[in-house]
Amino acid sequence: MAHTYTNLLIHALFSTKDRHPIIRPEMKSDLYAYMGGIINRLRGKPVLINGPKDHVHLLFVLPSTLSLADFMEKLKANSSKWANEHWPKLAFSWQTGYAAFSVSQSKLNEVKAYISGQEEHHHRLTYQEEIMALLNKHGIEFDPRFVV
Repeated sequence: MAHTYTNLLIHALFSTKDRHPIIRPEMKSDLYAYMGGIINRLRGKPVLINGPKDHVHLLFVLPSTLSLADFMEKLKANSSKWANEHWPKLAFSWQTGYAAFSVSQSKLNEVKAYISGQEEHHHRLTYQEEIMALLNKHGIEFDPRFVV
């Protein structure tokens, strides 16, 4: 799209199916690099990908040519397929949904620091506590029954 200029920074997170702690230390760098490659192929720009054993946080620039829903569907499906090809015994899959928040350019470094500190962060909070806090912070109404 000629003459289209966007900077749609997105902080997204989603967990493994049933929050199983299957993202092992030895697979993290390869999985996250592959996810970054998917983002590039979708014409987005990966900024940072990190997370503990049961979920992942992504900071990326959403391409102007895809809706967030289409982007996330492609990212999750392709990364899950790839993970199953490389670690078939894990029966790897992501949860159905996701959370995503727009990020102001002025808050970019703050969000990067938050995502970088995930391992330490989750010594204090569970995924459920974290996601509910983020949803509250962004003014998103939710039913706690569906955030378990």
